[in-house]
Amino acid sequence: MREEEKMASTDIYLTREGHQKLTKEYEFLKNVRRRELSAEIEKARLHGDISENAEYDAAKESQGLNEKRVVELHDKLSRARIIEDAQFSTDEVLIGAKVKVEDIDSNEQIEYMLVAEAEADLAQDKISIGSPVGKALLGHKIDDIVEISIPAGVLKYKIMAISR
Repeated sequence: MREEEKMASTDIYLTREGHQKLTKEYEFLKNVRRRELSAEIEKARLHGDISENAEYDAAKESQGLNEKRVVELHDKLSRARIIEDAQFSTDEVLIGAKVKVEDIDSNEQIEYMLVAEAEADLAQDKISIGSPVGKALLGHKIDDIVEISIPAGVLKYKIMAISR
C-alpha cells in the first residue's frame, strides 16, 4: 500500500470542538474565500497582459494555496472520528485526555490535553499525540514517571491526574 493510501485510510480522532473548528475553516475557505480569490483574479485580469501582472500571479498563488487547504481539510474531515468523553476511562492517558503532570526537576505542574495533530495548539495546552511529549505520555497511568527525550534534553514527568 502506498503512503498516500495509508494516510487516506487512517482515522483522525478529534474533539467535538476541534471538529467544529476545522469544519468552520473548511466552509469559510470553500464558500467565502474561493469567491474572494476568484474576484481578485478577475480584477487583476482587467489590468492587461497577465504574463507580466504581479497582482494576477499573487492572486493565482493564493487561489492555489486555498485549494490545497480545502482539499486537506476535506480529507481530514472525511476521516474524522469525534471523541466523546464517555467513551474512555480515566485509568490511562489516551487521546482526548487531560493530563496533569509534575516536572520532577522543577516541581512545576502542567496540564495538557492530548489531541490529534490537526487540533494541537500549545497556547491552549493542547498537544499532539504525535509530539514527543504526547507520544511519551500515551498509555501511562497516574503516579507513573515518564522520561521524555526532547531536543533540549530529557524531561521527567510524574503523572498526577487524568481526566476528560
